Amino acid sequence: MRLPGRLALLRSTPLAARPPGRLRTGRAAARRGFSRGRLGGTMAEEAKKRAAFAAVDKHVQNNQVLGIGSGSTIVHAVQRLAERVKEENLTIVCIPTSFQARQLILQNGLTLSDLDRNPELDVAIDGADEVDSDLNLIKGGGGCLTQEKIVAGFAKCFIVIADYRKKSDRLGEQWKKGVPIEVIPMAYVPVSRALTKKFGGVVELRMAVNKAGPVVTDNGNFILDWKFDKIHEWHEVNTAIKMIPGVVETGLFIDMAQVVYFGMEDGSVSVREKQPC
Repeated sequence: MRLPGRLALLRSTPLAARPPGRLRTGRAAARRGFSRGRLGGTMAEEAKKRAAFAAVDKHVQNNQVLGIGSGSTIVHAVQRLAERVKEENLTIVCIPTSFQARQLILQNGLTLSDLDRNPELDVAIDGADEVDSDLNLIKGGGGCLTQEKIVAGFAKCFIVIADYRKKSDRLGEQWKKGVPIEVIPMAYVPVSRALTKKFGGVVELRMAVNKAGPVVTDNGNFILDWKFDKIHEWHEVNTAIKMIPGVVETGLFIDMAQVVYFGMEDGSVSVREKQPC
């Protein structure tokens, strides 16, 4: 069913309802270790794997430049990508979004490159902390939001993979840790004050777990987590935050994702998309 306005192209479709041949399912999936039962690990981890494998099988083709995101779900995507490169003798160039992504690419024997050599990407695949019904995202739980947004922004197609816990109708429904905002270290106090004054809520400097002091990003900056307390017009808020001196980037990915794959609790993969990719 088509929706009005800017949601006209947005739809949510279980893979089970799609024609055969669109994605590798059934016996082919079972051969890769996907059965309907639990095969070890948590349900959420299996859901991540299903979403990642479905996205890589659908969107990766020979002679592509791929953006490789960061986080736990991406580990499964890189695993499947490496399998396909070996099995099908694909020529694929990978652009990382973080130190973690760079290490994953190298450890799996894939070709590493950068935006200097490959400034335009065919596909970027990344995870998300939350996805709303318009495919707006909150990202940055792992602290890699700036490089993730750069890589996604220069890709012809931005694909998101996630498990069922990240699927929401509106931002903040599932994700309670706030919107990550990368800031220049000297500006974190005035930026925090500006955020609460303009938009309300609570702002916290993200502290490291296994080191003394704050989290430091791959870019040498700090991260503020803005815990908003009301529904906002995210396009306007995202632009306004980025205008605050000292802000490097926000974890709001607005109108960027074209397709999102959700691994569901029942073992299926649900797809939300704005436009084919």
